Amino acid sequence: MRLLVTGGCGFIGSAVIRHILEFTEHTVLNYDKMTYAASEAALEAGSQHPRHKLLVADIIDAAAVKTAFDEFQPEAVMHLAAESHVDRSIDGPADFVTTNVVGTFTLLQAARDYVGHLPPERREKFRFHHISTDEVFGALEAGDPAFHEATAYDPRSPYSATKAASDHLARAWYHTYGLPVIVSNTTNNYGPWQFPEKLIPLMIINAIEEKPLSVYGDGSNIRDWLFVDDHAEALVKIVEAGQVGQSYCIGARQPRNNLQVVKTICAILDQKLPSPHGPRERLISFVQDRPGHDFRYEIDSSYAEASLDWQAAHDFETGLAATIDWYLAHQDWWQAIRAKKYHGQRLGTAA
Repeated sequence: MRLLVTGGCGFIGSAVIRHILEFTEHTVLNYDKMTYAASEAALEAGSQHPRHKLLVADIIDAAAVKTAFDEFQPEAVMHLAAESHVDRSIDGPADFVTTNVVGTFTLLQAARDYVGHLPPERREKFRFHHISTDEVFGALEAGDPAFHEATAYDPRSPYSATKAASDHLARAWYHTYGLPVIVSNTTNNYGPWQFPEKLIPLMIINAIEEKPLSVYGDGSNIRDWLFVDDHAEALVKIVEAGQVGQSYCIGARQPRNNLQVVKTICAILDQKLPSPHGPRERLISFVQDRPGHDFRYEIDSSYAEASLDWQAAHDFETGLAATIDWYLAHQDWWQAIRAKKYHGQRLGTAA
């Protein structure tokens, strides 16, 4: 299969491409704007793989998108390109509207035109897989049932509102124009190569350097944590065998509150890299909560697990330990980011 993957140098996108190149025979055109959070290094061996090509371009550039479709002739699109950090969306929502809404519209229009000119047998097989977030569903309270495919949308932040808008556009292009769209929504991902503005990499790096571990509010906000390689496997299964018009909720059934996450990071690092100053929990402090901070996200992934024959392979502690090992082994990567790009940003918690 010929796959056009947008945002393939981002955190989740690069994991998808690594999975494709290692476990399938698919060919990939990686369409990425290479923003601050993108890293070609995250492709690892895939960057030089004969079945992978990187095209540096913006998804809002209609001419560039059309050229990519016409020249690569994809059999499916996996649309991951997005602005995704809630704190940044609060401080500067315009970029989120441009990329997440206008960019998705541009891709859908290009795909619609492209599919319209395909012969019937190729048109029948084409798929547009739109990858989204559980944050479009709003917030859960303690005891509420987890999000699922039929949960009503109720976004609360500029980020989640723009992702909700893009989900609605994708579904509208399916119902109105017959574009063969599939949507998936995932919970919080973590793992190697995640840009150090999100909760887990930020806290791992600060704990390594014995800097303050600033937690929003009282740390009680809950997220369901999914190891990125497990998510990548599910996404590839969806584009290969997912049902057109269907949504898939992808989660790990590993809910933890933010304070539990930070304390677990401290405990694992204390074992792997003991500090002469004592346990790292001493570094934890609490800061004013961010505006509109959703209390809880959690996904019921029963439908996806059954229909895709998939289940998250990593429990949270195993995945987190592997993630910490990676950040310990790749200090040159994140130190360069912190020195050149990551300064003056708001300390965040879960996205």
